[in-house]
Amino acid sequence: MTGTLVLAGTPIGDVKDAPPRLVEELAGADVVAAEDTRRLKRLTQALGVQPAGRVVSYFEGNESARTPELVEALLAGSRVLLVTDAGMPSVSDPGYRLVAAAVEKDIRVTAVPGPSAVLTALALSGLPVDRFCFEGFLPRKAGERRSRLTEVAQERRTLVYFEAPHRLDDTLAAMAEVFGAERRAAVCRELTKTYEEVRRGGLGELAAWAAEGVRGEITVVVEGAPEKGPEELDAPELVRRVRVREEAGERRKEAIAAVAAEAGLPKREVFDAVVAAKNAGA
Repeated sequence: MTGTLVLAGTPIGDVKDAPPRLVEELAGADVVAAEDTRRLKRLTQALGVQPAGRVVSYFEGNESARTPELVEALLAGSRVLLVTDAGMPSVSDPGYRLVAAAVEKDIRVTAVPGPSAVLTALALSGLPVDRFCFEGFLPRKAGERRSRLTEVAQERRTLVYFEAPHRLDDTLAAMAEVFGAERRAAVCRELTKTYEEVRRGGLGELAAWAAEGVRGEITVVVEGAPEKGPEELDAPELVRRVRVREEAGERRKEAIAAVAAEAGLPKREVFDAVVAAKNAGA
């Protein structure tokens, strides 16, 4: 009989948010795979539980090499508990490879639900949450980041991102450029911790605020694209959208075609707007 892989959510800040079943699983698992064994030790001490099974590290650097070892343990009948530093494993954290490998071997996979920075930030953002997309971390390089943002510039659903504090100002500035400075957003910092803060406003306003420096774990929630008819897109806006796409690596012809499709306008009209702006030196 094969074992069971258990994905366990861990607190994103306040240790009191740990689900009771997490304590049970930590005490009973044959193997505990942790993103950071030192942080796991601090968590178990705070929860007053001592793992009975073997504790191993499972992080980005050894995920590929360690997955086969854990699959072998599962095939031998072990109960393997996977925990990451905060939140649910495999959601922008290690875990996907192990889950995929376990599923391929018909090994049972279950979960201990726990706190989620994505859902918590959505609930606190004040933005529509009936439909949303989780985009994880954006690329670090400016060009790749702008290109990724351009892909979802017209997405109607609310967008959720994780970001490192030292890159937050650049990310918000890029969002303001691609999505528009007035697009509403919320920066959720240190959720459930002592210095929890939710800063709401337009992307341009938030970018200016973040330029002063921000610390802590960051989740960014961005309002989806508004529904606009052709009459709402003036020539400067059409030109801006074309330029954003060009800066992201698209050829001008392709950018004009894409903007025309978004706006529901003939390509010639967008082309004329771009040419007029060029002639005017804008």
